[in-house]
Amino acid sequence: MKYKHIIWDYNGTLLDDVGLCTEIINEMLKARNLPEMTVDTYRKLFDFPVKNYYERIGFNFADESFEKVGTEFIIQYDLRSKNTKLHDGIPELLKGINEAEIKQSILSARKKEQLDEELEKFGISYYFENIFGLNDHYAGGKTEIGRQLIEKIGLTSDEILLIGDTTHDCDVAKTLDIKALAVSYGHHPKEKFKRCNIEVRDTIKEVREFIFS
Repeated sequence: MKYKHIIWDYNGTLLDDVGLCTEIINEMLKARNLPEMTVDTYRKLFDFPVKNYYERIGFNFADESFEKVGTEFIIQYDLRSKNTKLHDGIPELLKGINEAEIKQSILSARKKEQLDEELEKFGISYYFENIFGLNDHYAGGKTEIGRQLIEKIGLTSDEILLIGDTTHDCDVAKTLDIKALAVSYGHHPKEKFKRCNIEVRDTIKEVREFIFS
């Protein structure tokens, strides 16, 4: 196999939550008399750090704090995320990778305790050697915890593949000096990855083929 360890992003890559995120942010925009977004527009505008994304879509942090807005979003997300599902084909792919004796970890901007809870709910926590999430819900970035994860994995950069659905995942992989694969079915559309100059796959089947080719 080309890779000995695969690092997965969670939201959007494993978890199908783009529709939920669009729904919640639109409710918040409507409450402030700001223009709402389609799912396609959301995917084009969403980015990290999320504070900048909020400002781009109209939130004014002179009127209310970023912490207040971020908390409002995550409260609604946590209430409704119990109804979210993994993307079709993800459990089977994780199982296949595990059976091929390739190690797997998660590197996510989600809070660690919520990650643990959801992975247990979906019955897939068994597949992950490491689960790294953030300590708060303001989604500032994953680079620092990524460094900790790479140190713990203890392999060479060519032996590790990071799979994610945003350009932030590409940036993290570049900073950590590891390989990256982008998926275009999550929070970012395919065209946003042009600046990353990496491989992009559109379906779970194509991700499987990339890993096992």
